[in-house]
Amino acid sequence: IPATGHVAHANRRAGTKKAPPPQTQNAGSGRGRRRVKVIAYIALGSNLDNPKMQIQDAFAELDEIDNTRLLQTSSLYASAPWGYANQPDFVNAVALVETELPARRLLEELLKIETWHGRQRVFANSPRTLDLDIALYGDEIVDEESLKIPHPRMHERAFVLAPLAEIAPDLVIPGQGTIAKLLERCSDPSLKRIED
Repeated sequence: IPATGHVAHANRRAGTKKAPPPQTQNAGSGRGRRRVKVIAYIALGSNLDNPKMQIQDAFAELDEIDNTRLLQTSSLYASAPWGYANQPDFVNAVALVETELPARRLLEELLKIETWHGRQRVFANSPRTLDLDIALYGDEIVDEESLKIPHPRMHERAFVLAPLAEIAPDLVIPGQGTIAKLLERCSDPSLKRIED
């Protein structure tokens, strides 16, 4: 995915550059543990300051996270706002990444990217320049105060399920079922795929 000027600017500010793959050690060698690569799905959303550009820039920035590789991205989808109606429609997407970062560290990196995009948390479900959530992280289930995986209510939200079904239709959400079946039960008339 070609980087844009926004990406280059963000990287200069943060001083980040994609690190070379770390050298892994054989299990049981006594020199360290093998780094485990995990497949994770990141849900993206934006409804301020050119949302399509925000999402496209974020795709490229995900690939800049250390020890993380962007593998695939969904199409962009337009959807009506959720929870607070008096705001612009959203643009949503899902990205598939391979990462060696623990889930908590990956979340920290996503929060940094949100900050680069000027994300402000004014109130619950408020308009935002960029929202990045870990929808799934391998088959892990995490239930901490500030990190819950699978992401709560993703199984009820077509704007997450539709782009996810596009790139991983046979995926199973732990405790909920397959993406395809969940999407059948989760209709959203406002959801529209954005054509290129």
